[in-house]
Amino acid sequence: MSRRSLLRALGAGAAGATLAGCGVPAAFVEPGDRAGHDSSATDHTLHFANWPLYIDTDDDNESKRPTLDAFSKRTGISVTYTEEINDNDEFFGKISPALMNRQQTGRDLIVISDWMAARFVRLGWVQEMDRAKQPNVAKYLDPQLRSPAFDEGRLHSVPWQSGITGIAYNRKRLGREIRSTGDLWADDLRGRVTLLSGLDESFALLMQGNGVDITRWTSDDFHEICEQTESRVRSKHIRRFTGNDYIKDLATGDVLACQAYSGDVIQLQADNPDIEFVVPEEGAELWAESLMIPNLARHKRNAERLIDHYYDPEIAAELATWVNYVCPVPAARDILASSKDEETAALAEDPLIFPDDTMRQRLAIARDITSEERTDFAKKWNSIVGL
Repeated sequence: MSRRSLLRALGAGAAGATLAGCGVPAAFVEPGDRAGHDSSATDHTLHFANWPLYIDTDDDNESKRPTLDAFSKRTGISVTYTEEINDNDEFFGKISPALMNRQQTGRDLIVISDWMAARFVRLGWVQEMDRAKQPNVAKYLDPQLRSPAFDEGRLHSVPWQSGITGIAYNRKRLGREIRSTGDLWADDLRGRVTLLSGLDESFALLMQGNGVDITRWTSDDFHEICEQTESRVRSKHIRRFTGNDYIKDLATGDVLACQAYSGDVIQLQADNPDIEFVVPEEGAELWAESLMIPNLARHKRNAERLIDHYYDPEIAAELATWVNYVCPVPAARDILASSKDEETAALAEDPLIFPDDTMRQRLAIARDITSEERTDFAKKWNSIVGL
């Protein structure tokens, strides 16, 4: 079971999403009001909130997390690790009242998808990190992830894991290759295709299928994919819109091709080698889910140390072996390649964990939907999807 299979469609936590989308002026926190008293020097603890199934666990004891335990052993910092983030909007709704009212959230470190991280940055709800105290991040962070539009220079965020939104399909059942997004609309796939229901998860790949540069897409580009998608819904070419339940549809053969996340497909392939993942010829979206330090966090320095711990290539390699998403530390590849375990060494050659140069040329990070655009765009998309 993939961690991403726990995501719900965009629209959950609507009240929180509306607040962020509108960019309520009163919610913005000025830079000088974001830092709290840092107790890290005397209080060797840390509260880390993450998604379920998004960290390595011990094979014999799932309550143990080897990479996290190694950090505590090396630094003496005790980490309270909670798997409480099941949906970006739901988590936003949980902690936004505290952040809006200049109160502590009780968390020192959180992991949220970059499209949601963009809201936190716009609202001034997260603190700038001290890169001078994070030498591993400065040295090893994947160059392609270093400066997203929402957080230039990655001052407020550091990727926890990355991934690709592309196309998954059952080559044996379909009987041919899929090479481009346009191949989804062939007659032999009518009624056997699904798209992701979430606006932020789905729009970029569809735009790329139209030849759009998603780093600078326009309102016209958005409305064009809406018209195309609406037409394909009416013609019943699109079977339905999904969260991560596409995994089940693809595994059972009810669906032959779908929008999919790279990390999910690696796990599906372990059970069914006929499942393939495609980065379309015209491109696919590269995304990340990032570590951020909320305003007034009581252990900011401890949090910065933990982030840097996971950018040690040895630690990054150990985590990559377990989660199977795109590793944001390319140097971890050599660590895995040198493993005496054949299965582990093979991961170093998997382009869905370590994209090669050819694949990277087709990957792009989409510009975020702005606060001015979000309300109308979400309303339009959700009317098509049926949310």
